[in-house]
Amino acid sequence: MKIRKVSPELQPKAAALLRNAFPRSNYEVRLMENLHKNGREVHEWVCLHVNKAVAYIAFSRAYNGVEVCGLHLAPLAVKPEFQRQGIGSELLRFALRQEVIQTMTLFVLGNPEFYKKFGFKPCTNPICPFDKKNRHFLSIRNPEVARFTVGYEPEFNIGA
Repeated sequence: MKIRKVSPELQPKAAALLRNAFPRSNYEVRLMENLHKNGREVHEWVCLHVNKAVAYIAFSRAYNGVEVCGLHLAPLAVKPEFQRQGIGSELLRFALRQEVIQTMTLFVLGNPEFYKKFGFKPCTNPICPFDKKNRHFLSIRNPEVARFTVGYEPEFNIGA
């Protein structure tokens, strides 16, 4: 298996993986297509096996008002037949070692038990607009003590 930065040539493979990993939702594919189409800064990698995408991870900007305050991890996906083999975990560990990611505050809305294994901690500030009680909102390197609602790129509001 090889991990590669997503290039325009790999975007269709990443989209196919997202369709396969989230069969009941078009949200993730539309989100990534719209982020690309609108020229948003996205840091993303794909894990390839026999020239097919089997895992994908992306980070986009997080905001405090108009100021960038970190990155959101979303989505992280693994092709169903490759799940529970550690591929998603290895891709996440790889991404966390990348220079562009290493020093940033990171936010994730997801399963706390999974993300705590990688150093994410429950986040009380800022508030996630998609999880008002922050029960599934975690962060790494989060210096925030001020109470505000973290912003996402507008493409996250496309609906499911």
